[in-house]
Amino acid sequence: MFASAAVPLSRVDVRAASHTDARAPGAAPKAPKTAVGAAARADHALAPVPPPAPAPVPTHAGTPLKGAEVTETERIPFARRYYALQHGGIVRAANAAISCRAVAGDTVSACATARAGGDAANQDFDMFYSDVDDDPNTYNSTAAELRVPRGARVSYARLYWGGNLLVGEQKPARDNGRVLIAEQGGSYREILADTVIGHRTSGGADAYQASAEVTDFVRDSGSGTYTVAQINVAMGRSAVGAWGGWTLVVAYQKYDAPLRHLAVWDGFETLDAGSAELRLDFGDMRMPKGATGGLGVVAYDGDRGVTGDALMVETGRAGDARGKVVPHTVLSNNANNPYDAMNSSVSDASSEPMERNPAYVNTLGYDSDVFDLRGALISGGDRLSVRFNTGRDGVWLGVFFVEADAQS
Repeated sequence: MFASAAVPLSRVDVRAASHTDARAPGAAPKAPKTAVGAAARADHALAPVPPPAPAPVPTHAGTPLKGAEVTETERIPFARRYYALQHGGIVRAANAAISCRAVAGDTVSACATARAGGDAANQDFDMFYSDVDDDPNTYNSTAAELRVPRGARVSYARLYWGGNLLVGEQKPARDNGRVLIAEQGGSYREILADTVIGHRTSGGADAYQASAEVTDFVRDSGSGTYTVAQINVAMGRSAVGAWGGWTLVVAYQKYDAPLRHLAVWDGFETLDAGSAELRLDFGDMRMPKGATGGLGVVAYDGDRGVTGDALMVETGRAGDARGKVVPHTVLSNNANNPYDAMNSSVSDASSEPMERNPAYVNTLGYDSDVFDLRGALISGGDRLSVRFNTGRDGVWLGVFFVEADAQS
């Protein structure tokens, strides 16, 4: 997501770990064998006592699920889906699946103003599917550009999708785990969820998020415009509003790119006035002073203009006293106000946002945002944590992804 000086591959070892690893991430390495004898015992007595091993990082471990094995649950605690320490980065494509209903050519109505970026929320409108393809068999479809750098190899790719099933209509949950996707110039193929689906009824909404690994498909297809269709989402109007969308998160390896920590975490948590904070510790991630990086977030039903929600990053160092107050950085970008962080936007930390169709500024309930971490990493650190607070605005959180320099 960010460009910086290349690091020769010969200077470091490349290591990767994903949700299929057998060894628990963060496990302490085996201690080296020492010589037997008085001298060795004396050296051992003078050696510093090593710090305790860090707490293990929660992971979504196990093999992918298939068909009837895929179940639903109301809450999924956030855990690590993928991690790698390698030369490379993370890119993504994303779009909303539904918007307000407007007449073609309209530029002055409340709907047109909202689409252009005005403060408005999905409950203010009669919501209708966006459908940009020419396939009569699909009722919603939207597209976005994925930019994998030239010469890079896709290491991991995962597609996330979700929405609200209860608005002016009640959509059945049986289609939550199924979508269609097509690469640029290609035909649709069916994608089925391969892990537990988060699905919860709360506050008048019937919301869910599903996901599936699509590494081979994206590796073969490469950069270009991806279209996702048939996301299970309800249309109409209600006090809660309609929302839905998709995000394709892609980690890549590129030998002349900086050495970086790459991580994808997912879950399904609801925040509102009664449960107003989520804390997430990404675990051990040693970052030098002046490191660059980016943090991505996928969330549902964040309303533009309803303030009180903020996304903060904290860094710490090994040996920090327990309970020590750690400075935090409140994140924002050109599209996301620091205290209206989830504001129905698909935003990028770079100055060149992805191409989308449709490219509404206010997505009316879907966030897929990337924030620049340079300000948070000025002093470096050994750990990276995220804190999300909300006040008046109810938000459903689904994904966090991060890239951060591991070497200066």
